[in-house]
Amino acid sequence: MSAAELEGENSLLKQRIQQLETELASVQAAAVEPDGQKWALGLDEYRRYGRQMIMPEIGLEGQLRLKRARVLVVGVGGLGCPAAAYLAGAGVGTIGLVDHDVVEASNLHRQILHSTATVGTPKVESALLYLRRLNPHPTYIPHDFALSPSNAIAVFQNYDLVLDCTDHPSLRYLISDAAVLTNIPVVSASALRKDGQLIVLNSPPGHGPCYRCIWPRPPPSPTSCADGGILGPVVGVMGVLQALEAIKLLILPAPSTPAPATMTLFSAWPRLAFRHCRMRARRTGCPGCSPAVERTALADTDYVAFCGADAEGVRLAPEERVAPVEYRSVRESGAPHVLLDVRDPTQFGICHLRGSWSGFPSCVCMCVVPVLTCVDVPFEEFEGASALPALVKEGLSTAEAVYVLCRLGNDSQIVTRMLKDAGVAGGHVWDVRGGIREWARTAPEGFPEY
Repeated sequence: MSAAELEGENSLLKQRIQQLETELASVQAAAVEPDGQKWALGLDEYRRYGRQMIMPEIGLEGQLRLKRARVLVVGVGGLGCPAAAYLAGAGVGTIGLVDHDVVEASNLHRQILHSTATVGTPKVESALLYLRRLNPHPTYIPHDFALSPSNAIAVFQNYDLVLDCTDHPSLRYLISDAAVLTNIPVVSASALRKDGQLIVLNSPPGHGPCYRCIWPRPPPSPTSCADGGILGPVVGVMGVLQALEAIKLLILPAPSTPAPATMTLFSAWPRLAFRHCRMRARRTGCPGCSPAVERTALADTDYVAFCGADAEGVRLAPEERVAPVEYRSVRESGAPHVLLDVRDPTQFGICHLRGSWSGFPSCVCMCVVPVLTCVDVPFEEFEGASALPALVKEGLSTAEAVYVLCRLGNDSQIVTRMLKDAGVAGGHVWDVRGGIREWARTAPEGFPEY
């Protein structure tokens, strides 16, 4: 074990000791009130949680179970924010938060624990500011680092339950594997555009299916909220449902006969709809949870490689890409070229660079080509409802150079590769690195960033 890993484990142990000391002080303070009467909770806690304690399903014993519970929230974004808020509000005794990212303005329409004032600060720190104001009673443990195979077990073993609030399959497989090894359930959710899904995994531990049982193979090309978009209330609904499932797992006794795993599907558009699908049971021989597979560590697994995802999404060589400042020089020089915007019509309508009709005669044209219609389609066969307009075809057939632009610089690489392989412009095709977002961030005159 490296020095860095030992230091990380030492830090976790210190946090756990501090947590136990805080819990002990809380119990001692609540045990005897000034009149000598002993109470299970502090007087403020009775007032705070009274509305849920009077429910027969919870009662005092259920509230005490919540207070003794330790829940880890992995990802303090669109899912993790509402989930953590409702867990704190319900009185879960210990809440751990894992996230290595910082707050951005683009997070604020859905990540409700963050605010304009905390833009640029670590998400864990921003979330703690909110949660401590909401409820000072729980013990909050920050894990301001990226979850990895080398630290997941050390983190998970201090908790009773984990909420998977991440947005990439590689992390979902890691969380599931770590939860199986530490014998705790996982409440997993996801959301994209107007739809969401929720499932409880490894519940009860050793019986319920894991993530690998349900999805033995990762999706071919996962789409994130940054690429596909997300409606704030949709991801909020899924985060609230995660908190609800977590509370049920914490207060209800484990059933003698485990119920089949069920996935809840939510659709917000055009009508609100919930559906429930029965999922496969624990899979015999599953590499993640089968007793027949001996597994004691995660460090030997490359989760990114397993999911077939390049960590940086780079498909082109450095010399096949240009920075926005370089392309700006091309526009200003008047060199003849084609600028091809491969975002969909909705994004193109939000903002776009001016084409030849707006005062840039060097640009033959500006058009919209949805990238999904470009993938794996030879250039000469690119026809159909989303075919290139005749003007673009003519421009590309005689173009001396082509520059391809998308939103983040990922989809444009696919199209650039396709055009270069087709011999367009004699192979003089370049991707504008970082896409329209990087252009906006480096534009001296200002440009919309979304």
